[in-house]
Amino acid sequence: MFYLFLAEGFEETEALAALDVMRRAGLKVLTVGVTGDRITSSHGVCVIPDILISEVKLEEAEGVVLPGGMPGTLNLEADADVIRSVKYCYENGKIVAAICAAPSILGHLGMLNGKNATCFPGFEEELYGANVTTAHTETDGNIITAKGAGCAIEFGHAIVSLALSKQLADKVIGDMQCL
Repeated sequence: MFYLFLAEGFEETEALAALDVMRRAGLKVLTVGVTGDRITSSHGVCVIPDILISEVKLEEAEGVVLPGGMPGTLNLEADADVIRSVKYCYENGKIVAAICAAPSILGHLGMLNGKNATCFPGFEEELYGANVTTAHTETDGNIITAKGAGCAIEFGHAIVSLALSKQLADKVIGDMQCL
């Protein structure tokens, strides 16, 4: 099970495009309401999450996905249950994926030391210890980072590639007319 965390002010394209690619590939993904049972994105789109943060079962986690956006990223980082989930996945070799400003959370937790990582321009200094690149997406071990909303489908592709296979990821986004 993948848990995609949604907090007030999340960037909807980063969350929903990645979610779409992941579900088309057959991954089990639940959206998680961090700040309530109705989450409003940074651009006023209201989303009803599948479950609340209190319902996350870490023992079933295959990975976590952190969309960016402001103040969504700050709201994710402020939540102890989100941080506990991210740490659990990182420490247990599960996939930890973050896009836009959200890779800063991983940087603050020391998870990017010596790893290639990317982020939305202006957040590079928050990726403590990382080899910061300008790539759309970076996969280094079990960590996936991506630059921003325009890279959201590519972000989903990277998650599917690592979780299942690049061949399946290519097929999914090809069927979406992205290739």
